[in-house]
Amino acid sequence: MKLSTKGRYSVMAMVDIAAHSDNKPIALADVAERQEISLSYLEQLFSKLRRGGLVKSVRGPGGGYLLAHTAAETRIADIILAVDEPIKATRCTPGSPSGCTSNKSRCLTHDLWEELGNKIYLYLNSVSLADVVDKRVLGTSGELFRRQQDTPVAAAQ
Repeated sequence: MKLSTKGRYSVMAMVDIAAHSDNKPIALADVAERQEISLSYLEQLFSKLRRGGLVKSVRGPGGGYLLAHTAAETRIADIILAVDEPIKATRCTPGSPSGCTSNKSRCLTHDLWEELGNKIYLYLNSVSLADVVDKRVLGTSGELFRRQQDTPVAAAQ
C-alpha cells in the first residue's frame, strides 16, 4: 500500500495544527510554510477535512482552522479517510464481490492483502493526533533512528 500525498500531507497539517493551536485558529499559510506544503493544495485538503467534520474554519482577521475535536479524539485513520484516501492493500474494489483478475475471481493472495489493509486501518485508528504530537508512536523505527544518531560516525558529522 502506498499512501499518497493527500493522506500524508493531511496528517502532517493536522498534527501541525494540534501542536501549534493553543485553542486559537491557525492560518493555513503558516502550516504551509512550516510543513513545506503548497498552500493551494492545503486549501483543497482542508475543504475535505472540514466537510468530514475534523476541522472548523474561522473567518476574518485572526482566522484560520481549529480542530473540531480534541487531539486525543482525532484518529489518524479518520484524517486519511476524510480526504478520500482508501486504506487498502488489494487492487480489488473494497466490498466488491468480484475480484481483480480478468475472470473476476479473487487472486490467490487476496485475503493476505485484505488482512494487511485491515491491520493498517486498525493501527491508524489506534493512533491519535495527540499520540503523534507527544511522540508516543516511536516504536522500533524510533529506536533504530536513535541508535544511528548515537554512532560515532553520526556524531562526527
